[in-house]
Amino acid sequence: MSENYLKKYPTKEGFYKEYGGAFLPPALEEEMKKITDAYFAISKSHNFISELRSIRKHYQGRPTPVYYCNRLSEKYGGRIYLKREDLNHSGAHKLNHCMGEALLARYLGKKKLIAETGAGQHGVALATAAAYFGLECEIHMGEVDIAKEHPNVVRMEILGAKVVPVSKGLKTLKEAVDSAFEAYLKDPVNTIYCIGSVVGPHPFPMMVRDFQHVVGVEAREQFQDMTGELPDSVVACVGGGSNAMGIFSGFIDDEEVALYGVEPGGRSMKTGDHAATMMKGKPGIIHGFKCYLLQDEDGNPSPVYSIASGLDYPGVGPEHSMLKDIGRVNYDMVTDKEAIDAFFELSRLEGIIPALESAHAVAYALKLAQKDPRKSVLVNLSGRGDKDIDFVVENYGKQYGIE
Repeated sequence: MSENYLKKYPTKEGFYKEYGGAFLPPALEEEMKKITDAYFAISKSHNFISELRSIRKHYQGRPTPVYYCNRLSEKYGGRIYLKREDLNHSGAHKLNHCMGEALLARYLGKKKLIAETGAGQHGVALATAAAYFGLECEIHMGEVDIAKEHPNVVRMEILGAKVVPVSKGLKTLKEAVDSAFEAYLKDPVNTIYCIGSVVGPHPFPMMVRDFQHVVGVEAREQFQDMTGELPDSVVACVGGGSNAMGIFSGFIDDEEVALYGVEPGGRSMKTGDHAATMMKGKPGIIHGFKCYLLQDEDGNPSPVYSIASGLDYPGVGPEHSMLKDIGRVNYDMVTDKEAIDAFFELSRLEGIIPALESAHAVAYALKLAQKDPRKSVLVNLSGRGDKDIDFVVENYGKQYGIE
């Protein structure tokens, strides 16, 4: 990898080799160009950087720590470490890019933030950012996810956001993105669409990655301070892929560090039973950009499923698609059962309740640790599990001794 990787990708047109771009209706092309130009002009300025750094330190509580899992490592072998993004204010990595996007919106004179959410963590983070900056906020969320992630719905409403239920299709993340885009198209002048991952048309995959880069920068420095070396492996869950790109970007030039992106294998490999886009998808276009995509014979997105609401997206970030093709990142999957097992293992051995999304990464780290006990594994623990506990106990509690 080139030392200038982050400057090399994407291209000026927003491509990561063949992936990415901006396939948009004419009404949005000009608005996206304005956002792109503003991002480069504003986000690199001293005032913007200084204010964002202050927010991260004094409001978000950054840097988040790296933690060594003593009991988990003792049981499974290896040396397992966690980058504790669950300790970032609002409980997940999402606030890293939401505060950046909202700050950019303020500089642009926007009055309203619009976004989609699956698990609700992006919605909570954006509602938090909107409250901080005094902006309106509208969050689109599938009805299935509203029922599944009720605690986060309440948090969004307490923070002053309007939650818009989406009843189309599977009533999950893809449909929430569709709905949010439609709402944004009605008034792109006064609103900004703050997409929740490294997906969507250019410049969003780049913007979100750049705002999440802080995770990788911190983790690399912290791990070296703790151990005197770099980790052998870095593991993160992948839906759209924002937390993964955040931590991977800190190690992407370190060829000796293996990078693993973990997708949801769900219930089975039947269509509609998983969301393993990298494993089972092929290049296609969704929501204005090109990426690996789970699709039918006509190129339409296939139904997807994951126990983790934030991972059930038929596409994936265009940068992930490129990193798969060039072989820099290894993409694999874990099943619902493996994720639930890891959820309880981390909770009971370390006293840390992870988000179901993050539990996928933990599950894969346990496999790596057992496979080679001499190696170190750094997991991006992208979020905490408060939002998932009602769902987990209701559906799996008895299996794990909870009556």
